[in-house]
Amino acid sequence: MSVFVDEDTRVVVQGITGGEGEFHTEQMLAYGTNVVAGAVPGKGGQEVAGVPVYDTVDEAVDAEDATASVVFVPPAFAGDAVFEALDTNLDLVVAITEGVPTQDMATVNKRLSEVDTNLIGPNCPGIITPGEAKLGILPGNIFEAGNVGLVSRSGTLTYQVVSNLTDRGIGQTTAIGIGGDPIIGTSFIDALEAFEADPETDAIAMCGEIGGEDEEQAAKYIAENMDTPVAGFIAGRTAPPGKRMGHAGAIVSGSGTGTADSKITALNDAGVPVADTPGEVAEAIDDFL
Repeated sequence: MSVFVDEDTRVVVQGITGGEGEFHTEQMLAYGTNVVAGAVPGKGGQEVAGVPVYDTVDEAVDAEDATASVVFVPPAFAGDAVFEALDTNLDLVVAITEGVPTQDMATVNKRLSEVDTNLIGPNCPGIITPGEAKLGILPGNIFEAGNVGLVSRSGTLTYQVVSNLTDRGIGQTTAIGIGGDPIIGTSFIDALEAFEADPETDAIAMCGEIGGEDEEQAAKYIAENMDTPVAGFIAGRTAPPGKRMGHAGAIVSGSGTGTADSKITALNDAGVPVADTPGEVAEAIDDFL
């Protein structure tokens, strides 16, 4: 099985006429994703890669029975684009855009609590169910269908761990890049809950990083609610306090919260082995299976 997306997911691409939107639409189509529409204000009636473009997401959903959207919209307008998608009956919105203002995401987060739509991102590589659908910028060639779920704050770590898994002959049910911004939609706990409920996910790889308390909260959830084994990795062990490392959310406060050590300790206490390298994550997953 899979979580969030599968071969029946019907995708509308917001920002499809832009350079990034058009390029990744072509990549998603080539992978086999069912991209049924684009949505760009003022561009209705055009086509991109054979995909019809509508002025609004609502029009695209009504005309093409879309069930999910992918947002390739510049940072200044991405918050509004997500809001537009949340005002429809889409099941899922995947916001790829990096640099969305935190203030905009705070407003989006409030709206999320009022709707049933799931949001992945922003500042993320997207989501993929190997052999069925990919929504975002993930390199489809490194993924293979299988029985391991993956959730990661880092796109690069996603690729590294998946490549190591695939090299070992271990395929994936679904891989989710949740993004590294301070405010995101889908959390580690949301992803872990979905994988726990999936009967075909036999193990989970979870890749975190310094900053915030999401990994500590996930560790508590794992200890209290999960039977599916989880292997972890935490990036940023040598990061100095107060300096942002890569992602907007990857910063350790002066109080010492959000450190790699605190996250590793919490996960270990929850029975989650935390690898020293991405390659060791695949070894731990192999041991589970």
